[in-house]
Amino acid sequence: MVAMSDTELFREVFGHFATGVAVITSSGAGRSGGMTANALCSLSLDPPLALVCFQEGARTLPIVRDSGRFGVNVLGSEQERLAGVFASKVPENEKLDNVEHTFAHGVPIIAGALAWAVCDLRELIAGGDHTIAIGEVIEMGQSTGSPLIWYRGGYRTLTE
Repeated sequence: MVAMSDTELFREVFGHFATGVAVITSSGAGRSGGMTANALCSLSLDPPLALVCFQEGARTLPIVRDSGRFGVNVLGSEQERLAGVFASKVPENEKLDNVEHTFAHGVPIIAGALAWAVCDLRELIAGGDHTIAIGEVIEMGQSTGSPLIWYRGGYRTLTE
């Protein structure tokens, strides 16, 4: 068991690892939603697999579990507001209401995302206070621009 001060130190230490910011989306059975995430990575090239971590209690996780599919929308530097919307407590079914998006394989893809991928859910694995989702990429795309970065507890952008 990690003491509270150790938990804060753990968060600070790993906060030094700069990551991109993405919105994980899903839709199915009359509901849709999404969440902001930075715990994700490519896992395998053959087959193309992506790994995403969902905090236990994340409202997007049951939608992913039920639909068997999720989208990874990598946000650009101008999309910080969207990161906030999907990190908020706005009711899950309302998060996409004022967000321009299209659908690929039934999964919401956010307009203007720097890159995106649609994944078929392959496995869910318990991981402490998170659930690790492994998905096989079935379609993907990209655009141009600079990424939105999460570093030491805040949003940042790259400077050339």
